[in-house]
Amino acid sequence: MKTRSLFVLLLTTLALVFSCSDENDLGNQTGKLVVQLTDAPFPHDLVAEANVTIFKIEARYKKDALESDMEAMEEGETSPFIVLMEEEIQVNLLELTNGVTETLLNTEVPVGTYDLIRVYVKGVNIVLTNGATFDLKVPSGEQTGIKIFIKPGLIVNGGLTAELLLDFDVSKSFVAKGNRDAISGFNFKPVIKACNKSTTGTLMGLVTESVEDVVVGVEGAQVAIYADDILSTTTFTDVDGGYMIMGLDAGYYRVEVEKEGYEMQAIEDIEIMVANKTVKNFELTVVEP
Repeated sequence: MKTRSLFVLLLTTLALVFSCSDENDLGNQTGKLVVQLTDAPFPHDLVAEANVTIFKIEARYKKDALESDMEAMEEGETSPFIVLMEEEIQVNLLELTNGVTETLLNTEVPVGTYDLIRVYVKGVNIVLTNGATFDLKVPSGEQTGIKIFIKPGLIVNGGLTAELLLDFDVSKSFVAKGNRDAISGFNFKPVIKACNKSTTGTLMGLVTESVEDVVVGVEGAQVAIYADDILSTTTFTDVDGGYMIMGLDAGYYRVEVEKEGYEMQAIEDIEIMVANKTVKNFELTVVEP
């Protein structure tokens, strides 16, 4: 059965962008914070919308914090939180596919170390392709926020740029009740991962086939990423056969591409480099009857 991709990479992208000045950068006391959202793949062809309203974002701040201090603080929130945004922004996560992100805020923040983000959400609902709508309960995101730890802590320097990707894994966050032919609702269990973009890279490319000597894109092919034989993440190709996965730690990965009716293709030791895009294309072959 044809599988349609509804998502590429969660949550989430968060970028800390700091403006430059003609003055000495060491004197800068604030930088500009830009928060963006993206999502992980959610291969559910019965879902038309996955909506979330974000109404507040905070970051835990500690000036000149050491890494050992940040680890000790994980459970005890002893450092102050800075409110970054307080306005309602509704996002349909299904629109954030293959590298598309949603900017949530753009604001000045003090220099220092940030080790935890709290995202407050409400108005979570799923709309199926048949028009059925399910309003979901938010376990704690509306009262205490969804906690997203940043390891290692993100260090913000005056006048420089630091970027963080929030990967909202929709496939794990929205759990369907019932079976495929009779969905009775969804449970919302938010799963968001923070990836420091200065230490991660992106994998992208095209999945194609040859039809009468013409190369065309293959839509809905699953691209699975493995690190040390452990599944790291997956995505699905778009209508043109393109795919993009952001927030991958630097290192070597095995990538498998498959779709019903085609022979599976795999490539070993694809290298992901820090702050770079690795391009890897695949050509599928139709399985002979």
